[in-house]
Amino acid sequence: MKPYTLSIDIGVPRDLVIELFDDPDNLQMWQPGLQSWSLTKGDQGQVGAEATIVFLNGAQPIEMTERITSRNLPDELSSMYVWGGNSNAVMNRFIELGPEQTRWEVDSAYPESSLKMKLMGMVMGSKFKAQHQVFMQAFKAFCEDGIDVRTGEA
Repeated sequence: MKPYTLSIDIGVPRDLVIELFDDPDNLQMWQPGLQSWSLTKGDQGQVGAEATIVFLNGAQPIEMTERITSRNLPDELSSMYVWGGNSNAVMNRFIELGPEQTRWEVDSAYPESSLKMKLMGMVMGSKFKAQHQVFMQAFKAFCEDGIDVRTGEA
């Protein structure tokens, strides 16, 4: 799977973007399909912390482990996601464009992908990127307007 970078501009101050992003209680409000997030090791949001995450992919639950690999806020927060023999490294950058404007940039790479994931990436690589864009748009709506993806309302 090829690495990719995405970005979106959010019309709120960087400190608020980070506060909303870094709070696991907010995750279900902007991540469609997220069923649960539970801390299993370490201090939430700190390097070395691990959490178990369950998403629904259609009717199929997918369980993954999230591990915080770097925390240099307010600039950057990175994690590794591992599931079913696959992994995804994600670096989130938060760039202050002005007092009420923040750019969220995401680098996503699949460094230790299984053969199955590599083949799936060739066939469905654009779907992974599109799903990430859905999350980013939902987060922007959550930050700017308080929209909860579960209800479509603020």
